[in-house]
Amino acid sequence: MINPFKPKKGLGRGLSSLIGDSEVKDSNSTISISSIVRSKYQPRKKFEKESLEELTGSIKERGIIQPIIVRKFDDQDDKFEIVAGERRWQAAQNAGLHEVPAVIIKADNLKSLEFAIVENVQRKDLNPIEEAEGYKRLIDDFQYDQEKVAKFIGKSRSHITNCLRLLMLPQKIIQHIIDEKISQGHAKILVGLDNAQLLAEKIISKKLSVRQTEALAKITKGNKSVIKRNKDSNILDIENQLTEKIGMKVHVNNKKNNSGTLTFEYKGSDQMERLIQVIKNNY
Repeated sequence: MINPFKPKKGLGRGLSSLIGDSEVKDSNSTISISSIVRSKYQPRKKFEKESLEELTGSIKERGIIQPIIVRKFDDQDDKFEIVAGERRWQAAQNAGLHEVPAVIIKADNLKSLEFAIVENVQRKDLNPIEEAEGYKRLIDDFQYDQEKVAKFIGKSRSHITNCLRLLMLPQKIIQHIIDEKISQGHAKILVGLDNAQLLAEKIISKKLSVRQTEALAKITKGNKSVIKRNKDSNILDIENQLTEKIGMKVHVNNKKNNSGTLTFEYKGSDQMERLIQVIKNNY
């Protein structure tokens, strides 16, 4: 049998490494499909129909080669929560299987989220928003910082930062990214623009390339760029650091007497609540 936990090159921590850190309760088990539930930590929300149908056909012909990884669900002996392998579980149901091969491990909530993110990032199954939300959950719920996320996933710090910045966009643009109406390359340009929504609609209606979008964004930035260039480099550095840290745009207006204002730019009630929580937890 193919080793189900063989690591892939280039990933910070592969599934094999995570398995090695976890207590394996049963490495050769067969579990009823009806006793398995979806993980609440699964970052992936959208499964491509065509890909799922192909996997269903493969399972009908060859069975499941790679076991599903599960953990006990809420201390119930007869229920298991998926840690890795939800796509295989869905395809097995579509194929009419009643049981699936599984590896039962002991894993806490953090480990379950780590498994889900690694599995999906490894296979490039997540859309940019799902990927960003997975990283954000590690940061918000489990006290990771961007450096730790980057090291864990095996990606650069700038990649993590750019992913998280997508969540600063208006909800309508985020939905366009999910629906693949605009690419991640387009979306990166839109972050921080006051007229991002208008520009997003132009990208879709006129089918603008990333290069065309960059050119249009430069025109619309206009006076803002001049003001920014006149700002002290230390102030700009502070703005960038704070923006990266909390995941929303920060403006520092420093006066000559070293008084001034610190402005947080949030997009929607979720970001506002998160900002309030950060302040409450630290002050």
